[in-house]
Amino acid sequence: MSDESLPAPRAGAPGPGARIGGGTLLQVGLAVLLAFLCLAPFALIVAISFGEKVQGAAWIWSVDPGNYARVFVGALWPEEFSGLYLQRLWYSVLYATLGAVLAVATAFPFTWFLTRTGRRAQTIWLVFLLSSVSVSEVFVVMGWDILLSNRSGLPMVARETGLTDWLKAVGWFDTLRGWGLANPRDLKFKTSATATVLTMTYLVWPYAVILLYPPLSRLDPALTEAARTMGARPATVIRTVVLPVLRLPLLGAVMFLFVYLLGVYVTVSVFAAPSQQTLAVSIYDAVRGATLDAPFGAAQSVVLLAVAALCLWFGQRLGGRGA
Repeated sequence: MSDESLPAPRAGAPGPGARIGGGTLLQVGLAVLLAFLCLAPFALIVAISFGEKVQGAAWIWSVDPGNYARVFVGALWPEEFSGLYLQRLWYSVLYATLGAVLAVATAFPFTWFLTRTGRRAQTIWLVFLLSSVSVSEVFVVMGWDILLSNRSGLPMVARETGLTDWLKAVGWFDTLRGWGLANPRDLKFKTSATATVLTMTYLVWPYAVILLYPPLSRLDPALTEAARTMGARPATVIRTVVLPVLRLPLLGAVMFLFVYLLGVYVTVSVFAAPSQQTLAVSIYDAVRGATLDAPFGAAQSVVLLAVAALCLWFGQRLGGRGA
């Protein structure tokens, strides 16, 4: 076929070069937007973390690593060592880990049975869970505050129904006191690490169901049917077939919820004891509290972000090693 028989391009039609140029321009625009929304705030926090607090005033720009030293060894180092902020960092990681693991562990069986129901029931539950996600942390903490209140919550119910007297009679009340869940007279959930972890678990539980629903709904039924045909019990099927297949989605859900819970503020400030506060509360106190020490709060933020990145890297290595 000769070149003369080929159709001539329409006048004004964009050529391949124009399409490539438009795609490149779009990519550059998205990269600039990403840098403006994500990288620029992070760079600003890092720059502020090296600032210097002025007594009786705000702070000034500087290149002072003393804020990071204060996080790790205290403000009076080397005369005196203080591990206060390392302790708060430990509680941040502890609460986030327990809350994420408990949320995924309890959401997994619920999601498993949810995917075995009809489409109508699945739709209703998913709409309900998506609606509950819109509820802010303040409302969730308010509800749990009433539920665990000594005068109107579970301690009052246990006292009025005689459960408290029964726990004292069988000797379990002293054990609960040792765990910080009772005072000399009644049960007490505020303030305690248990109330903090339970509220955190409840806060992210809908997210755990939403994250686990896609992989569980796409799970090949032939895998479980083959195991059941070979005589395996339902619990054995889940332990030996389902969990190994869904190991990566489960690990990814735990990591996602862990990062989310690292920054929880209202729950910790209400339910955690002052000696068991997290770094998120310390950051708020430094930036918005009486000291107005933004450089120190920024330094704590950078340390918390670094720990989160390290945990994510470890989780990725753990998932890749077992793949």
